[in-house]
Order: sequence, then structure tokens, then C-alpha cells
Amino acid sequence: MRSILIAVAVCLIAGGQALADIRIRASAGGDVSDYLEIFKAVRQSGERVIIDGPCLSACTLVLSIVPSSRICVTRRAVLGFHAARRLDRRSGRLLPARDATRVIEATYPVVIQNWIDRHGGLSQRLILLRGRELAELYPVCGIGRDADELRDRLYHPN
Repeated sequence: MRSILIAVAVCLIAGGQALADIRIRASAGGDVSDYLEIFKAVRQSGERVIIDGPCLSACTLVLSIVPSSRICVTRRAVLGFHAARRLDRRSGRLLPARDATRVIEATYPVVIQNWIDRHGGLSQRLILLRGRELAELYPVCGIGRDADELRDRLYHPN
């Protein structure tokens, strides 16, 4: 996983302006440092990020690093948030990392922080943002004003 993320990051930086949008189709998360590295490269590339499936755990850091004006979501998008964890080297167990959780939550845009607070805050339980709620916070992928019409048809059918 790390080598794939690094390869993508190197291509984005070395290649200058990429030719295609960055599409997240399914990411279960992983090591925070890997995601920070890749999303910094995406931010530098100037490309738009399309969230088109599950973006869980560390993947949600895209919201902290890439400008929200360059992020859009599809009807398949799902964002999953939980508290940070650290590995206890002695026991091999994952333990809560309260300080890291506070730092990470503070990096999210205010609308995401507010949503997290309304859903009980970050804990070991995964909380999911999707559908109509997500479409109210981030634009549905589309072109110009057609995106507003598309969002209304997908999430507010009459």
C-alpha cells in the first residue's frame, strides 16, 4: 500500500499538472503518514478529487488537505470517521490516541467538525457520512449548474 501511494505521489509531483481527476473508489484507510503524503501531492497537483465510494479512516484526511473547492462526491461516496489509535508495542493492541484524535479532528473543515459533534464525536465506533447529508456539505460531481440539478434529482427526488 505504502509503495503504491508513494508512486502516485511521485507521479503527481514529477508530472506537474495531471491529466485526469483523482478518483477515490474504495479506501479502507491505513497509515496516516501515507495518506498525508499522497494528499499533499494531490493538493500540489491542482487536480480535483472525486470521492466515488468508501473513503474511511485516514482516507478522510483528504478533507483536511485538499481544498474543499476541489472535492466533489458521487452518490456512492461514503466517509467514515473514528478516533485515532496507536499500537501498544508491548501488548500488540490498538489503544485510543486521544491527543492525536483532537489534532486530527481540528484539521477537518468546520462543517465536518460540526457533523462529527452532532453524531457523538470521534470514538472507536465508525460513523458514516453519506447520501443526502454528504451532498449538503460537498458538491455532487458534475459540471457547473448541472451539478445542482443532479444533486437535487439524486438526493431530493419528488
